[in-house]
Amino acid sequence: RSVNIVAFGNERDGFSEDRQQPSLIWSYLGRSALIAQIDSSPAAGHLGNPVFTQYQGCVFGNVRLVVHDCPVWDMFDSDWYTSRSLIGGADIIVIKYSVNDKTSFQELKDSYVPMIKKSLKHCSVPVIISAIGARKNGVPCTCPLCTSDRRSCVTTSEGVQLAKDLGGTYLELHTLNDFYVQKYFGGVLEYFMIQSLNQKSSEKMKKRKKTQKCPRVQPPQLEQPEKMPILKGEASHYEADLHNLLGCCQCADVAFYPEDLSTVVEAHQVILCSASPLFMLLFGVRSPAGPGEASVARAARSLFAVEPGDAFPTAPCRPAPVRVLVKDPVFCSCLPDILHFIYSGAFQWEQLEEDIRKKLKDPEKTEHVLEKVKCILKTPGKLSTVKDCRSHQIKQLYNTSLRLFFNTPVLADVIFKIQGATVPAHRAVLVARCEVMAAMFNGNYLEANSILVPVYGVSKDTFLSFLEYLYTDSCCPASILQAMSLLICAEMYQVMRLQHICELYIITQLQSMPSRELASTSLSIVSLLKKAKFHNSDCLSTWLLHFIATNYLIFSQKPEFQDLSVEERSFVEMHRWPSSLYLKQLADYRSYIHSQKCHCTVM
Repeated sequence: RSVNIVAFGNERDGFSEDRQQPSLIWSYLGRSALIAQIDSSPAAGHLGNPVFTQYQGCVFGNVRLVVHDCPVWDMFDSDWYTSRSLIGGADIIVIKYSVNDKTSFQELKDSYVPMIKKSLKHCSVPVIISAIGARKNGVPCTCPLCTSDRRSCVTTSEGVQLAKDLGGTYLELHTLNDFYVQKYFGGVLEYFMIQSLNQKSSEKMKKRKKTQKCPRVQPPQLEQPEKMPILKGEASHYEADLHNLLGCCQCADVAFYPEDLSTVVEAHQVILCSASPLFMLLFGVRSPAGPGEASVARAARSLFAVEPGDAFPTAPCRPAPVRVLVKDPVFCSCLPDILHFIYSGAFQWEQLEEDIRKKLKDPEKTEHVLEKVKCILKTPGKLSTVKDCRSHQIKQLYNTSLRLFFNTPVLADVIFKIQGATVPAHRAVLVARCEVMAAMFNGNYLEANSILVPVYGVSKDTFLSFLEYLYTDSCCPASILQAMSLLICAEMYQVMRLQHICELYIITQLQSMPSRELASTSLSIVSLLKKAKFHNSDCLSTWLLHFIATNYLIFSQKPEFQDLSVEERSFVEMHRWPSSLYLKQLADYRSYIHSQKCHCTVM
């Protein structure tokens, strides 16, 4: 036998100087002669935060007493799961407040009392309202009509009304001494404890009598199916891929030079144009439209000069890089750091400031260079994103800007031929994002020196979805079959993160499919399993086996079930749900019910 008590609220007002004063609950437990073997420990809520103190002991000799003291009302906002569980398991609820803390009382009345009433709607639990403390603006008044202390203190009438709202008992404890704690509060609490124990004993006797009247065999217990293996996603390395492209300078198609031609810095037009409208105008991707872009074009001409011979090369394959003269020598000295900033996603502004400041060691020159960078990244007609937003606000720049160059011939230097159609692309993006294509375009392969590259074994739509992921780091398959086709393409080009995304999509779609739809669908799960195994998708194949076993009664009736190998069939039979033992027990129980010629009260 046990009694569970839950106490909410804080008996100390916000201006109290005595922070060492014990709480009402602890004072009662320490002074009551009926309670022994008290043990206390802080306990954590559903979210892992310590939100209450748990006391355990014995009362009335051998009755287990469990008390949860929750002084902070914020638990109802931050951890509703724990607060609802505490109220649902309570035999007695104690609500405490200080009569000198009107603000906390008002918050309790307006915000938390409706939550408690809602939780107690379907159960009858005694509630004790404890008003603690002596009102500080005079002798404590017990007259319900007194309004002298309404502004600064909680009046008796307000406490009585709160007790009426909750159907509880109202107590005023002017101080936490032996009389108020042990005799007054303790007497009421012990009365409700006895009532709770009597009610539990009565319910137990009724249940025992009901069991004795109908000594039937209980139905077999159906265990929960085995947990599916959890498939973890892979973190994105999109920015790192593009940043590494700058370090290796593969497929570079633009070269920056100072006026003395002493150094050269190589880069990629598609990356630069995706980050800045200024580079689009500089490389002729588009013409100035409107006064805003005209000013950007003038800024580009004041900072850079494209050499006429190489601005628009016409060689069919691997043309020479475009030569760009940097007119500002100070800006040119910081160009490697600026390119690192752009290739890293253009959102590490503080790091760029620090790198340029260390290199130049001159505040005026540093400010001059940073203003040039802001001018480069400024969108015509809008405020500078770099100037008005800090690093934590400028995220995933390339995910939106590189999409502008997806499946467009602008700046394209390779064309894929697939199913009679052509798809333009950019070697720099492909090399940065896919190791197989990096080897294909930079090794001793035919594709390295060819602008037209044929693609076999995959449909055009699937290959376009694959390229879209390389350009944007995201994909949205339209169906499970399309996701499987994209997974096969990702395995062909060894893009593991895309493969994991497709696996997660397939798993999510199958998990959300109702049993009736799963039984009637023409989609072959066994066929998906075979493809997953053939294309080395071990996580997906393992999950699909568990999925078939968990839905055994559905898949065992389908013709495709016979296509499972001996090893797969053995695994499914071993992990099937419901188990064959349960089905046998259920059949025996049904036979028993029919043999007794009576109706089952359970099924």
